[in-house]
Amino acid sequence: MDLRQTAALSDSFHKMTFLKELERVAWVVERRLDELLGQGRAPIGGATELAQAMRYAVLGGGKRIRPFLLMESARLFGVSEGEALDAACALECVHCYSLVHDDLPAMDDDAVRRGRPTLHIAFGEATAILAGDALLTLAFEILGDPRLHQDPAIRAELVLDLAKAGGWQGMALGQALDLSAERQGFGQADVATMQALKTGALFRFACEAGAVLGRADASERAALQAYASAFGQAFQLADDLLDAQGDAEAVGKAVAKDAARGKATLVALMGVEAAKTRLGVLLQEAEAALAPFGDRAITLLDTVRFAVNRKR
Repeated sequence: MDLRQTAALSDSFHKMTFLKELERVAWVVERRLDELLGQGRAPIGGATELAQAMRYAVLGGGKRIRPFLLMESARLFGVSEGEALDAACALECVHCYSLVHDDLPAMDDDAVRRGRPTLHIAFGEATAILAGDALLTLAFEILGDPRLHQDPAIRAELVLDLAKAGGWQGMALGQALDLSAERQGFGQADVATMQALKTGALFRFACEAGAVLGRADASERAALQAYASAFGQAFQLADDLLDAQGDAEAVGKAVAKDAARGKATLVALMGVEAAKTRLGVLLQEAEAALAPFGDRAITLLDTVRFAVNRKR
């Protein structure tokens, strides 16, 4: 066996190890979300339609990339998985709420999510709106709970950061700009701004929350912010490429819908090959941002590489 074959086998083993860890953490997050949405933690009961809709929206699917990023960012500073888990679940509640509302007929009007009917198809529009609202507020209930962290200043900073990431100057503004882009032409800079808000804001929170929990210093926070910025752009660009070129069954949702609706994407504006080149540049930027952490950041490096190369 020559050196190239040995390196290829090593890379393949490393990738498999990463994927197993991603799946393991997704299972841990899933189990904790199940508890948080159960009778013992959240004041919603287990049999109401609203509770069922919330569980449908959150459980049973998803790669849990945002919780994974938060937990790995916290791990850089010695924060254990258990200590970061509830903050990661709060973030996932906000992400799932955003998917529920984005799928509504008044928004992106999607009928399939994670390979099954979207929430408003399964439960009706009114219940879907309420379930999204309830998941958003549950996120802040989780972050404000003293069990999340003994230091109230840490809890308060997390609440403030997530409110900014998800609110009228963050993810919600990004969705508003996305809807506006369907009615008026957006250039590349406009699309990049929109995506940095709609998609990138929660990725930035994931990395910032890990730094908050780990009491990181200013330079460490700046490095993670640079990584999160490149990661968010790369994730969205890869997602747009999947929509343009992917297979609906493999992806788990409808594809080619962006072009059909005239949605503004960098792939549409740049072309596929230029978008792939840009993806490579963003990967390099993410890798450079993590350089100060050395081998401690290997899993975060694997995560951005996974995001860039994923097929679903």
